[in-house]
Amino acid sequence: MEPVKGFKDVTGAEAEKREIIMEIVKTVFQRYGFQPAETPIVEYEEFARGTNSNDEAVRDIFKLEDRGKRELALRYEFTFQLKRLAKNKKLPYKRFQIGYNFRDEPIRPGRTRQFIQCDADIVGSTIKDEAENLSIFKEVFDALKIENVIYVNNRKLLNEILKEEGIKETEFEDVIREIDKLDKLSEKDVKTNLKKYGAMTLINLMKKPETYFKKYPSYSEVEELKKYCKMFGVSVEFRPFLARGFSYYNGNVFEVWSKKLPVSICGGGSYSVDGIQSTGISFGLEPLTILTNMKIELEKFLIVSINEDKKAIELSKKLRKLGKNVSIYYGKPSKALEFANSYGIKKVIFVGKEEIQKNKIKVRNMTTGKEISLTITRLDGKRI
Repeated sequence: MEPVKGFKDVTGAEAEKREIIMEIVKTVFQRYGFQPAETPIVEYEEFARGTNSNDEAVRDIFKLEDRGKRELALRYEFTFQLKRLAKNKKLPYKRFQIGYNFRDEPIRPGRTRQFIQCDADIVGSTIKDEAENLSIFKEVFDALKIENVIYVNNRKLLNEILKEEGIKETEFEDVIREIDKLDKLSEKDVKTNLKKYGAMTLINLMKKPETYFKKYPSYSEVEELKKYCKMFGVSVEFRPFLARGFSYYNGNVFEVWSKKLPVSICGGGSYSVDGIQSTGISFGLEPLTILTNMKIELEKFLIVSINEDKKAIELSKKLRKLGKNVSIYYGKPSKALEFANSYGIKKVIFVGKEEIQKNKIKVRNMTTGKEISLTITRLDGKRI
């Protein structure tokens, strides 16, 4: 039976690729001093919704009910759980988390309903921390060889613009939500959506050069962010209509795009956790997997036991101690080679009576077809 729409099985080379990408992201997070955390996938629905029930992502939560008739929800992001994690922690509290989240949202390239996010958040942050987080973006994208553009804006700046344009304060969030669609919908569609708020003039305003926005007090936060990004060697671009999908953002926001996908590939921003200014970034594993140009190939060995199981097992133990990825095949050499090709195993070692008597093994390179002979007792990580 096929998986449910928006969900998928991941095996073989793709699964290995995803594991390597997550390991790269995790290593960068740890390099920047973030501590790992784990949180439940299932939460009380009321806690998951918080005060942001009108946000699109919150509206897309999967709802559950347990045997006790409690109203529950699948985790749709990691940020709301920081309210619990950060309690009584010495500030700044730097946490990273990699794991599954769930949203009942439309399916697009780079978007599935079960997805892995890689988040790094700082509770008790400054704009300097925001810039450092954006340098994490740069390190990961450089490692994965993904071309990208990092866009930045400020939610307070958007509020100041709307106030000056005479938009009702009660409609700020609705208008901001529509403006944020300028990179997803046509200008005509966004203008139509803004008509009911009397905010059509915002379309032309958002096309003005960056210097125009310097007159707003909150632009200074964007300016400061850009200054520190320059110190970290990170290039960013100002995008005045960028808002991100969550209404809890209260300062600078960030989003990363690639020309090869019609959706943002990463994002983040600054927000409050129980009154404490915080900031965070999030990588989506799905778009990273689609976009990476890094050659990802595990070195894998297959030991073929030709009626010499004991020696084959001894050899596997020795190679695994050297840090090698090793499988043993008990059967005909011809079938073993088919097996190796099927699972992308590039090196095959034959262990038979002849090899044992000569104290040598034959290692076949499945890519070139060449074989080399090595002395068993003198094997080391470099030789093989």
